[in-house]
Amino acid sequence: MSRFEDGFPADKLFAQGYSYTYDDVIFLPHYIDFSTDAVSLSTRLSRRVPLSIPCVSSPMDTVSESHMAAAMAALGGIGIVHYNCDIAAQASIIRQAKSLKHPIASDAGVKFPEYEISSLDAFGPSSFVFVTQTGGTMTTPKLLGYVTKSQWKKMNYEQREMKIYDYMKSCDSSDYCVPWDIDLEKIESVLEDKQKGFVVLERNGETVNVVTKDDIERVKGYPKSGPGTVGPDGEWMVGAAIGTRESDKERLEHLVNAGVNAVVLDSSQGNSIYQLEMIKYVKNTYPELDVIGGNVVTMYQAQNLIQAGVDGLRVGMGSGSICTTQEVCAVGRGQATAVYKVCSIAAQSRDSGHSGWCFLAGSTEAPGAYEYKNGKRIKKYRGMGSLEAMTKGSDQRYLGDKTKLKIAQGVVGAVADKGSVLKLIPYTMHAVKQGFQDLGASSLQSAHDLLRSNILRLEARTGAAQVEGGVHGLVSYEKKSF
Repeated sequence: MSRFEDGFPADKLFAQGYSYTYDDVIFLPHYIDFSTDAVSLSTRLSRRVPLSIPCVSSPMDTVSESHMAAAMAALGGIGIVHYNCDIAAQASIIRQAKSLKHPIASDAGVKFPEYEISSLDAFGPSSFVFVTQTGGTMTTPKLLGYVTKSQWKKMNYEQREMKIYDYMKSCDSSDYCVPWDIDLEKIESVLEDKQKGFVVLERNGETVNVVTKDDIERVKGYPKSGPGTVGPDGEWMVGAAIGTRESDKERLEHLVNAGVNAVVLDSSQGNSIYQLEMIKYVKNTYPELDVIGGNVVTMYQAQNLIQAGVDGLRVGMGSGSICTTQEVCAVGRGQATAVYKVCSIAAQSRDSGHSGWCFLAGSTEAPGAYEYKNGKRIKKYRGMGSLEAMTKGSDQRYLGDKTKLKIAQGVVGAVADKGSVLKLIPYTMHAVKQGFQDLGASSLQSAHDLLRSNILRLEARTGAAQVEGGVHGLVSYEKKSF
């Protein structure tokens, strides 16, 4: 039976000289002969790192630290820890991520001792505010004490102007601490037996996590996750980003000792002599460690890194919502075109590339404290090319750490609270499976095969078609994804 020539094959669509974004193109439906549950989204981050779902958290300091990395691994993806911090801090984040057997990011606020609680916003949806020396949990600081919401409500105006340290309740470790690797059911029973509102999980004398009763109840309502991304040691697999400077060789040594499973050479333009030399160094020094090169958007860039020995490729230049590279430098590429072109050359050597929308910022697991603005709960989200991030060291990502003038290639903003990725990603992946079912592809490999055989067809969308494809024509509406 002859097949109707409807739409365009991918090679023809992406050869027209246009730089397409994801919104610019759309797949045409094919034939369904399987259920949504039969769709497999398993893939690989790189040669030695298999994933159950094609989800990778970006190495940004407002996205990927210990809780995000552990949650991504628990869901079957992987997190790439940023390197916009000193070597010891990054290694500590990796160790903590691997120790978070239960990747529960508490809803409770974490403050430093001199902080003044001025309103209930500091508690968020939790009943607690915890106190650590740094006011955060990035490098597993010791828990100094806590304040309960009910305690704060009973305080008078003068008392509320005091520093937290002056009225917090101290933590006796013998009353609150439990081993890091006990089962979730055991944590629940400890909370019930001791009539405490929270427990502190410890490993080798270091605080790994703090979990409250509220957190346990919240997580119990999330969808069950699939097979986690677990390494040979039985712990979560965690990736980390490094740069291409001489000092990054020392950083890499510490990351390997911390148990990192893959490294990403993080650069806005990966096709450089600096990255090619670092790829060769990593492969020669740590031959069993996968190294992912990038960023790349062209076949030429990708080919150079593949020939140097990378085990995977990171795709994208200037396409992030907080990135201004294309605007400032007039260099880059639309992400849909970039992914297609890079994957076309990578497929010839069986290297993998990964890409995605950064919809993880603003989640419970993302670093940073929630704030309230105009009644909305938000979290800071910044580009690694923003001047604010560059002051922490990310300027070497743009080969600008040696220059006298700093030119921003990103902005600082905020995103709305998205809740936990433990809930967000399972629903998102189910939506992806439904899309694959419409395409007649029961797996990622099947989708690739259908695309390369020209069975899957695409079209470019006009601006009006993009409007039509979304919600339109309503005076008001409420949009809930799940």
